[in-house]
Amino acid sequence: MSLHYDAVTTLESWTAPSQTEELLRKEFLAHLAEHPDGMWRECVPGHLTATTAVLSHDGAKVLLTLHPKAGMWLPMGGHCEPGDTSLAGVALREAVEESGIAGLRLLPGPLALDRHEVWCHPPQCWHLDVEYGAVAPPGAEAVISEESLDLRWFPVADIPELSDEATRRLARRARAALAPNLDDSRTGDARPAG
Repeated sequence: MSLHYDAVTTLESWTAPSQTEELLRKEFLAHLAEHPDGMWRECVPGHLTATTAVLSHDGAKVLLTLHPKAGMWLPMGGHCEPGDTSLAGVALREAVEESGIAGLRLLPGPLALDRHEVWCHPPQCWHLDVEYGAVAPPGAEAVISEESLDLRWFPVADIPELSDEATRRLARRARAALAPNLDDSRTGDARPAG
């Protein structure tokens, strides 16, 4: 299965949680129908990317990177690469690469969509971002990559001002997706989060 096919299938089967994201879902699908290369960085005016909010094992905190180009605290994410076969795989790969944490578990997703202007092309180019959540194992320690100025854990309910609403929304949705597994773990009936 190709990455393009996976993206179309993922977006066609996804139920958007808001009207804004339903419009984005349709826009992303139209982009893919018009651009066979719509998954790749070279596609102008935009291309699909994948982002992941990495949560602590208990869901209380989210790991954010201080993005060198944006100058903001953001979740891990990035471009599709040759060899990627699914958007979920891109999301997990980017999260592991940028957090340095092995053993991340991807939550069922996508959890959100976002469209934002980017720095990898001239003005008016867009990332069509498909967003996921992942859970770090207990005691996980992040390692700063070359793609980050800093990495820090923040309480999901207290993400710094030097961030954006898309990051806050994704962290909340990842926490909500993890919550049923946390409730079950308190009773000793934990289910896997993936």
